[in-house]
Amino acid sequence: MPTLTTSLAIIRHAWAEDPAPDIDDFHRRLTKPGRKRFVKFVRRLGEAGLGFDLVATSPLVRCRETAEILAEELELRREIAVVDALAPGSDWQALVEWTIQQDASRVAWVGHAPCVGRLAALTIGDGSAAIRMSKGAVAAIRLDDGLGQSGELEWLATAGLFGI
Repeated sequence: MPTLTTSLAIIRHAWAEDPAPDIDDFHRRLTKPGRKRFVKFVRRLGEAGLGFDLVATSPLVRCRETAEILAEELELRREIAVVDALAPGSDWQALVEWTIQQDASRVAWVGHAPCVGRLAALTIGDGSAAIRMSKGAVAAIRLDDGLGQSGELEWLATAGLFGI
């Protein structure tokens, strides 16, 4: 029987290359400074106890690279899951259904703005809320009654909050 998710982190991908005519949006990568900044940020969050049983990511390159940093820095013991429902235009219901089927109690979703803000709002039970998430931001949501029920936003952190 699947484990009820009790902790969900919704993460906006880290700092990526700017859109350009010669780069397909799917293939935009993290910048070297953006990668370094996110590594420092994740290390700080890891020192504070952040960890995951499962990381799911949008299939776009910048999100996959962000998820790889999470997995490496937080010593994830499972493969990263690439989930199409996290691509731009994210499908919250499909994400909920997919996540419920996983054997994980601490889950991270890595996606894109403005979708990550909408996903966070829907997960705390207020789809009309406006939650702005800067690049690399992490929203931690507690789910006492499992995913699909209204959760509680425990914190929303950015690299800038830590002076990174």
